[in-house]
Amino acid sequence: MGKSVVLGFSGGIDSITSASLLRDAGWRVIAVTLDTIGDEIMLSKARESAATLGVEHHIVDVKSEFQQLVVDYFIDSYSSGRTPAPCTVCNSAIKWRFLAEAADRLGVEHIATGHYFSVVSHKGLYYVARGADPAKDQSYYLWGLKQDILSRIITPMSDKIKAEVKLGFEDKRESMGVCFLRGVNYRDFICSHRPSLAAGGNVVDANGKVVGSHDGFAFYTIGQKRGFALAAEMPGAAIVGIDAVRNELRVGRNDELLKLTLEVEKCNVVSESELLSAEDISVVIRGIGRNPEGFARSIQPCDGGYKVELSHPAWAAAAGQPVVFYRCDRVIGGGFLRRCY
Repeated sequence: MGKSVVLGFSGGIDSITSASLLRDAGWRVIAVTLDTIGDEIMLSKARESAATLGVEHHIVDVKSEFQQLVVDYFIDSYSSGRTPAPCTVCNSAIKWRFLAEAADRLGVEHIATGHYFSVVSHKGLYYVARGADPAKDQSYYLWGLKQDILSRIITPMSDKIKAEVKLGFEDKRESMGVCFLRGVNYRDFICSHRPSLAAGGNVVDANGKVVGSHDGFAFYTIGQKRGFALAAEMPGAAIVGIDAVRNELRVGRNDELLKLTLEVEKCNVVSESELLSAEDISVVIRGIGRNPEGFARSIQPCDGGYKVELSHPAWAAAAGQPVVFYRCDRVIGGGFLRRCY
């Protein structure tokens, strides 16, 4: 039997495929399912799939940590007028952390998941890198992984195309969306935890004049143009600011959403010298907005993070969103947007 690897295992298409690929490559696969929300259907599916594959299977209870580090963060972000990134936080704070801890208990060095991405070595350092399938690449969500984790990772799905992987699973449905919502609308979920956030408030213009109303600031995001009432003289206006303290939304013209300067905080960067000196760093911000084109004009340290001057503006960037720095396919680092202007 070859070397062992601990595989994050949900029993879905990607984890089953990963287990098969690893086993075919000579690895002894130990499947580990993280119980994040007590989803008995998912846990049962994982048990059945592991049994069908004939691989060793363990379930690790991480519900308490997941609630504190992911669910509470999700609610707190909306409560403060920020846009959360639960999958990004979960990957570094929960998934890879607890897979590594499980591997340590089992005496296993290597860890893997069904994520579509790659890990590459460059000048003695490890980097997350894009996978072969641009439509499914998940490198954007993995910038928070540290060297001690990256050095242990095996990426069985790095060269796979999702459409081809799915061909053998015609009857299997995939779970989509934020896992802990369990199909509940995020507004209803937030209200169930923070009922006060359902309080309506004012929509104002750049001068502070009340021009409409909303039904709870936490239910909106930067760039949104629907879902709130506006005066007739402001058709097509978009949300350009969220004031959680005043329970207000500020609306304005579309061009007010174009920002050339980003301040990024809570960063994880593989090589700061490369980040600050390279002239071909591209910036990615996923969400309702549009990514800036071209390369960053400059990146400099700022208040414990970085100040990024863009060569082309980002549209509708929102505080709390991940800002990820790429150099070609390598993820140089990332952080969360503090503010933009």
